[in-house]
Amino acid sequence: MQDTTDTEDLNAVIRAHSEILAGQLHAQRESLFPPDAAKQMRKFTSGEAAQLIGVNDSYLRKLHLDGKGPSPEVTAGNRRLYSVEDMQAVRHLLEKTARKPGDYLPGRREGDHMQVIGVMNFKGGSGKTTTSAHLAQRLALKGHRVLAIDLDPQASLTALHGVQPEYDLPEGGTLYDAIRYTDPVPITDVIRSTYILNLDLIPGNLELMEFEHDTPRALAQGNAGLFFFRVREALQQVDDRYDVVVIDCPPQLGFLTMSALSAATGVLVTIHPEMLDVMSMSQFLRMTADLMDVIAESGADMSHDWMRYVLTRYEPTDAPQNRITAFLRTMYGEKVLNAPMLKSTAISDAGLTKQTLYEVERSAFTRSTYDRAIESLNAVNDEIGALIQATWGR
Repeated sequence: MQDTTDTEDLNAVIRAHSEILAGQLHAQRESLFPPDAAKQMRKFTSGEAAQLIGVNDSYLRKLHLDGKGPSPEVTAGNRRLYSVEDMQAVRHLLEKTARKPGDYLPGRREGDHMQVIGVMNFKGGSGKTTTSAHLAQRLALKGHRVLAIDLDPQASLTALHGVQPEYDLPEGGTLYDAIRYTDPVPITDVIRSTYILNLDLIPGNLELMEFEHDTPRALAQGNAGLFFFRVREALQQVDDRYDVVVIDCPPQLGFLTMSALSAATGVLVTIHPEMLDVMSMSQFLRMTADLMDVIAESGADMSHDWMRYVLTRYEPTDAPQNRITAFLRTMYGEKVLNAPMLKSTAISDAGLTKQTLYEVERSAFTRSTYDRAIESLNAVNDEIGALIQATWGR
């Protein structure tokens, strides 16, 4: 009997589906952010602004009534709304009369080194990009000068910040341009300002995979040098511009991840507290240690200021997750952040419009759902912020 089943060229099908999806995502962005498809950061209520600045809402109101600092937008309901620029202006005003330096401007001071935080795991769904994006934005909203680097070729962090790789990066523009072996460009050429004050971005796309292909060839030809220092050396060019760099690492232990680890001063490993994820992490940690041994033997200093595990997509009512969490805390103690990142429909729903929870209005969600999610995110990110301050001796 003759087989009449039509066959399809898998490569052609995948490529066609890729183009269709890219076109739909581009159309979605155009509809969400007209007329020029550029994202903007929302304004914050006086309560939110006071919390971010580190003062009482009543004190912020008094500053406004006394005519000190910026004039916030006042709505018809007499609510005061502060832009990120307004909040930064208030910080500078208050810092002038602060009891000690850094009370309101928490960034680096003379003698402090730039913090480079590598966020990593090679298990999909561990919340790596969600963690990276919210951490970078929270630090920027609190007044730090932040550079977010998307080293993941899948470029989810990039898309969250309003850049669609297929359309916006047709001729490069990723960190690969600054770390490639032939004619690297200055890292400043690939840094983009974002719609959030204090937050810059180096986007990612599939071009980053070229580094994984180029490095073995360069090593074979003796041209790679200490390849694992390439990210660190690129970042040294902008050491005076940033307080914190947040790197969303690729979900595999390749040359990009090794170079990011060599540049990092702090490492954050995301864990979804499920048994399969923990089993996977066991292999991930073993492989990471083996690779870091190789790098160390080649002359790299692999000491870090800190390393922490962050529990992601955590469900407090899930008994198996609680057992896994207790198991991890027993093993690793203070290496596990006290605050877990809760699983929340609010975070997922914000992602549908390529936004973080910090970008969406509280009114877009059930208040209890939003409050629960934002408190969880703030607790995680502020615990990391405290680690950064402790590293700077504060």
